[in-house]
Amino acid sequence: MTIFVVWFVTVWSLNVTAERLKDLASIAGVRSNQLVGYGLVVGLDGTGDKTSQTQFTSQSFMSMLKQFGINLPPGIRPQLKNVAAVAIHTDLPPFAKPGQKIDVTVSSIGNAKSLRGGSLLLTPLKGADGRVYAIAQGNLVVGGLGVEGADGSKVTINVPSVGRIPNGATVERAVPSGFNRNNKILLNLNRYDFTSAKRVSEQINQLLGPNIAQAIDGGSIEVTAPLDPSQRVTYMSVLENLEIDPGEAPAKVVINSRTGTIVIGKHVRVSPAAVTHGNLVVTISEDAAVSQPNELGTGDTVVVPQSNVEVEQESDKMFLFKPGVTLNEIVRAVNQVGAAPGDLMAILEALKEVGALRADLVVI
Repeated sequence: MTIFVVWFVTVWSLNVTAERLKDLASIAGVRSNQLVGYGLVVGLDGTGDKTSQTQFTSQSFMSMLKQFGINLPPGIRPQLKNVAAVAIHTDLPPFAKPGQKIDVTVSSIGNAKSLRGGSLLLTPLKGADGRVYAIAQGNLVVGGLGVEGADGSKVTINVPSVGRIPNGATVERAVPSGFNRNNKILLNLNRYDFTSAKRVSEQINQLLGPNIAQAIDGGSIEVTAPLDPSQRVTYMSVLENLEIDPGEAPAKVVINSRTGTIVIGKHVRVSPAAVTHGNLVVTISEDAAVSQPNELGTGDTVVVPQSNVEVEQESDKMFLFKPGVTLNEIVRAVNQVGAAPGDLMAILEALKEVGALRADLVVI
């Protein structure tokens, strides 16, 4: 039996807590960049790739040997157990300079059972433009563990085929930033909202003077900034700590059908509607009866199945939504009839279908 739990969550805006501008928006051109690479992890305790099935591992290993002047005879395929082909990925943070260290994640792409105890060999990390921006190498930290017995039984904890190398990559090339290109800075809101964009521009103009900030659309604000880099850093430090009262989110009802969680926003309203909801419960039980002949009779003892079918119609009361019903009234009406989470989902979907639910219905 699956048990669902319904949570009603609302965010009240009577006492709005101001948020810092750095939590509401990001600066255009100041962003991280994804890097990826392909390499080899060596030093595994017999848990590496089976090279008979993953031939690219042995090809990569032989290619590495050639770089050190070691050429294997033609047709020789080394059978390796302590080497694994891996993919390495990381994010290059904004303003990262050559020589700085960043963390990397190493994932097996073959059939290696575990990367525990392995070391990643020198691997270039490339960006989307194909250029090398970092070099990774180091010992892996693996949180997973896998143990297998001779009879085929095994125990696996977490994921042993993925590991991390703290400070495992060195930045070799910086990514150009658009932070100092001109006297304008573009702030992009994390969630588009015309009210928030208007309030951000007004708050900046109130602090720094008129026409310093201008809302371009519902998601961007253009701000005039000094050209001198040192002054611009101080300028942005003041702006990002500026407290803003953001606009409230639109009315939404979010339903998670897997967990039974239902979240109803504060601004959800319901038009006049009458709702009734009843359940038809059908119960089928199977019993086994034994049919046995008498002492002098002939025949065999057999088991005869017996089915019992019961049908129960639950009669729930009808409830009425009046004009402009608020969240508290919706919850109270639903609780009075004792609707289960599945019933409440069906009621909300039906209200949305007839146009009585004044909110966006989001099913995740």
